[in-house]
Amino acid sequence: MLSLSDIYRAAHVLKGVVRHTELIAAPKINPESNVYLKPECLQHTGSFKLRGAYYKISQLSDEEKSHGVIACSAGNHAQGVALGAKANGIKAIICLPEGAPISKVEATKKYGAEVCLVPGVYDDAYKRALEMRDEHGYTFVHPFNDPLVIAGQGTIGLEILDEMPEVEAVIVPVGGGGLISGVAYAIKSVRPDVKVYGVQAAGAPSMVESLKHGKIECLPSVSTVADGISVKEPGDNTFALCKEYVDDIVTVSDDEISAAILAMMEQEKLVAEGAGAVAVAAAMFNKVPVKGRNTVCLVSGGNIDVTILSRVINRGLIKSGRNYAVTIDLFDKPGVLADVSEVIGRLGGNIISVTHERISVDTPITSCSLRLVMETRNHEHIEIIKKGLAEAGYQVLAS
Repeated sequence: MLSLSDIYRAAHVLKGVVRHTELIAAPKINPESNVYLKPECLQHTGSFKLRGAYYKISQLSDEEKSHGVIACSAGNHAQGVALGAKANGIKAIICLPEGAPISKVEATKKYGAEVCLVPGVYDDAYKRALEMRDEHGYTFVHPFNDPLVIAGQGTIGLEILDEMPEVEAVIVPVGGGGLISGVAYAIKSVRPDVKVYGVQAAGAPSMVESLKHGKIECLPSVSTVADGISVKEPGDNTFALCKEYVDDIVTVSDDEISAAILAMMEQEKLVAEGAGAVAVAAAMFNKVPVKGRNTVCLVSGGNIDVTILSRVINRGLIKSGRNYAVTIDLFDKPGVLADVSEVIGRLGGNIISVTHERISVDTPITSCSLRLVMETRNHEHIEIIKKGLAEAGYQVLAS
């Protein structure tokens, strides 16, 4: 299905087409590990997907090119196929789930592709793309389960080894498995001692479940902020390659993904989408054994939907202990709000929201509840504030 020469051939074709994304040192991601980022979020189209899509299209026969290509995607593969088709002078039709971020839909159109929005999720778009392929004779460019696409993605593995020969662990996002299949095959073929770990969103663990049960599993539903890896069912090719070449695949929560997005923005000035941040989340929260290792986290894409960015940042602040909300039971008398504010201010908290509630059947008539949201430094700082409020005689109802 795949050979190392296929990946080297893909690297030759892609030279001058894709951007060589140089590794970035990120020591603050996990102080116990020597972490580097492979920023494919800075790739043309904002994602690694250009590599596999362009290489696949470049290998089509003239007859296949004359019919045009069709693809399905949550967004990033769409842009890769659209740009690849435009560069090769052929027609492209892209089926996207209708819930795909508007930014990805519009970007796909700007690259010259025709967009077909399909109700449902990725798998529904996939079925519609196959129907249109059969109806009109288009060549289907699979987003992950195609040997040529996998070979194109595998060029990332070669780049990592070339730039960092001393690498000991590589962490890769996993949706359908095309990226990690290519990267793991390339790395293990050259350096079998290097550990390759995959990461899925907890809300879409299709490859995790498939490997656990030893057969391809189709999830009934998926739900995650990482829309780029929100795949119900992996491919047979990618399943086989992951089973043989990947050391382990773990999951991260949406809160952990949000914290990773925030960390990259603040520390490395990089914008990653949910799918692009899962590898960093795994390193941040020690989901894989990276302590003391030279570790590369693959940041697979940066096409985040800006309409949810503020919500993602807020979740990241809460997960990182940078934002703390608390409800306090108070005796309703003049000056009590000022006293609470004084305690929190003295301990370094910055109150950004106050809700004062007198009418509640759950509290005495002379009492009130105070809901405060404040900016904090970290989880240790939150504990200091909790202790300070308790010592001042205030009863914390919830936090």
